[in-house]
Amino acid sequence: MQLLAGPGGANPPTAVEYLVIAGGGGSFTGAGGAGGYRTASGFAVTPGVSLTVTVGAGGGTQTQGSNSVFSSITSDGGGAGGLNSNGGNGGSGGGAGTTGTARSGGTATAGQGNNGGSSTASGNSAGAGGGGAGAVGFNANNTTGGAGGAGLASSITGTSVTRAGGGGGSVNNFGQAGGSGGGGAGENGATPAGNGAVNTGSGGGTIFAIGGVGFGGSGVVIIAYSQAFDQAAATTGSPTYSGVSRSGFHVYTFTGSGSITF
Repeated sequence: MQLLAGPGGANPPTAVEYLVIAGGGGSFTGAGGAGGYRTASGFAVTPGVSLTVTVGAGGGTQTQGSNSVFSSITSDGGGAGGLNSNGGNGGSGGGAGTTGTARSGGTATAGQGNNGGSSTASGNSAGAGGGGAGAVGFNANNTTGGAGGAGLASSITGTSVTRAGGGGGSVNNFGQAGGSGGGGAGENGATPAGNGAVNTGSGGGTIFAIGGVGFGGSGVVIIAYSQAFDQAAATTGSPTYSGVSRSGFHVYTFTGSGSITF
């Protein structure tokens, strides 16, 4: 009798590799921080047991992004940008936003990202950059807003992709760039604040005069394991599957919530 692949099949995996990125933070005067970024290999799984996958949404106006989850792994949503306040705490911290009082950047969750930038501006409306998975957000002063912190690259899909950049800040409507990996730029002249890129967990850029807000980008969950093991045949939430993008690996990319059973 032929044994079939999938849950309870001939040769299911007992360990997998993952990348779990939460939703990025939304901005205000300060920029949004990137969603928490967690990745590792050798994560133990039990064949036949359904594992939850949650993909966090990006944050709106001065709102923290939502958490992303794979099994017992949780990445924290990116910190919100401040409004006459410190940046919000989160996976990566949000940038401080001020109209005359020095403020501090938000604090990152240990092992998931970097702190947001601070603002020392004393006379102008100034926004600092949000923290990114790879670097802290840049500080703001009376003349210069803070750029977003850089994101972090992963090759889990077979191609190096940078994600989870912090949002860019601005001073008096002169915006700075978002961090690499999808961070939204700060409002600049007639160009409104940029949103964090979808499914990168990047932070939103700051607003100044035009209005609106730089929304955080939604997160992503990616799971990979060797093709020496059976393909996981049971999923919900319609993830994208590839057996060719990374040679010798099964790769599942969740851009919406669901589950996976090996």
